[in-house]
Amino acid sequence: MAAVISLREVVDAIKVQMEESASYLDPDTGEIVVVTDEERRMVEEGREDRAPEWQREGLPKVREVLESTRFPPLPSKFEVHEWEIMRQFSDAQENARVRDELLDAIHGSGAFRIFKSTIRRLNLENAWYEFRSRALEEIARDWLEAHRLPYR
Repeated sequence: MAAVISLREVVDAIKVQMEESASYLDPDTGEIVVVTDEERRMVEEGREDRAPEWQREGLPKVREVLESTRFPPLPSKFEVHEWEIMRQFSDAQENARVRDELLDAIHGSGAFRIFKSTIRRLNLENAWYEFRSRALEEIARDWLEAHRLPYR
């Protein structure tokens, strides 16, 4: 039987996704398991016994995740379109000057850095992080519902 999954924990896991790892959900316990590329290679190449002691402890769970279809992968960093969330935030601004400035910031080289700098300068950081959290919550909720997993 599936556990009731914490929406907050799924959102937090999605927020910290990195290119060098993937996160999976254990639907029976609600545990989120992060598998690094290094751990994946160790398990796939059967080199668990050569892993450092501190890392060896978690490798059986990594093997279980990789060898089972029971653990759905959380949306990856590449599936969460941060640029699209920035565009939606920009479009949502009522002040035309602010909206245009933010939309300009997300185009071209260094868009993420320029956007962050622009929201700081316009004193919109808190509004941005609230908007982003709501967007990630919606992504997490849609993902949980698509996998028919109960959540709170």
